[in-house]
Amino acid sequence: MDYLVNLSLLKPDPALDARVAGAGVTIRRALAPEYELVTGWVRRTFSAGWAGETAVSFMRQPLACFLATREGRLVGFACHESIARGFFGPTGVDEAARGQGIGHALLLASLLDLKAMGYAYAIIGDVGPSEFYERTVGAMPIPNSEPGIYAGLLKTSD
Repeated sequence: MDYLVNLSLLKPDPALDARVAGAGVTIRRALAPEYELVTGWVRRTFSAGWAGETAVSFMRQPLACFLATREGRLVGFACHESIARGFFGPTGVDEAARGQGIGHALLLASLLDLKAMGYAYAIIGDVGPSEFYERTVGAMPIPNSEPGIYAGLLKTSD
């Protein structure tokens, strides 16, 4: 199911920023020379499909991918405008770095970027952890949104 976020209600969260910084993590927009590193990491850590969507986010100008780094190493990412205009995702945080607010900070960075682009709402496609999105950004399910944009997606031959 897809979820809808009212971007007009979102604001920066200084307490979240301080929590993430206290964990030694920096949230920033990706840079073009990081393309291979980021898409390779996403492929290894998550999936080939997400790596493909991440690649598309690198083709946007400005890049539509935010990174979470610690000591110069990638620990998380979030993309938007990859599968469709106004859509958030994919996003993921390395398993060892979860529970530190990194996913929330990445989500907020991407959604605030969509808001700055002029969107009033963002769509989170095919939501996995719905409680997380409901709690952190007030996301709500979109009725009749299944099967959604991923309907008919090619299957691997394994």
